[in-house]
Amino acid sequence: MNRPFLWTITVTLVILLCILSYIFTDIKVALWFHTLNNTWPYDVFNVITDFGESQWYLIAGMLLFVIFRKTNPVRAYSGLFLSLSVAVSGVSADIIKFIAGRARPTLYFSDKLYGFNFFHFEYEWISFPSGHAATAFSVAIVLTILCPKWRVPFLFAGILIAFSRIFLTQHYISDVIAGSLLGIASTIILYHYYFKTKLDVSEPHKI
Repeated sequence: MNRPFLWTITVTLVILLCILSYIFTDIKVALWFHTLNNTWPYDVFNVITDFGESQWYLIAGMLLFVIFRKTNPVRAYSGLFLSLSVAVSGVSADIIKFIAGRARPTLYFSDKLYGFNFFHFEYEWISFPSGHAATAFSVAIVLTILCPKWRVPFLFAGILIAFSRIFLTQHYISDVIAGSLLGIASTIILYHYYFKTKLDVSEPHKI
């Protein structure tokens, strides 16, 4: 099975899953998690969700690149890979958010507003896709590529951060699914078209 065909099937399935979630589960799940506000799990996920903020990884990646660009090219390009993956997925998510203009769950809770109202900058109308989920999976895939033996905890962390957006009712399930795919896809594309030749992941002690 060639890669373009595999990506076509994957994207098609994710779109279908998002549509089904939009129709059947998004509101129900958001309403259920809304009842868990002000509980101790809510406080825990409020901390976890901060790890989906892109600035931490953008800064860390660029620092690695600047510090090691002359002494350790593999480590330097690892940092650049991290920064660019997060940046590309984040910018892509922001563009789609603006175009889609999807109402966040908070608008449904307060005014029963649900769906899309294209071309919005306001926070309440930029729900789709989840930027935190895109960042979480960009970072998880970068770290999985660089350190494959730790892929299980890296991917689990990505899932946990993405799920926090649903638990905190900042996003619907379909937002998080789309954001996760965006993070995965942008990172894999960057790796295969640029960073694969720059990184020698067969020698992880260099990273």
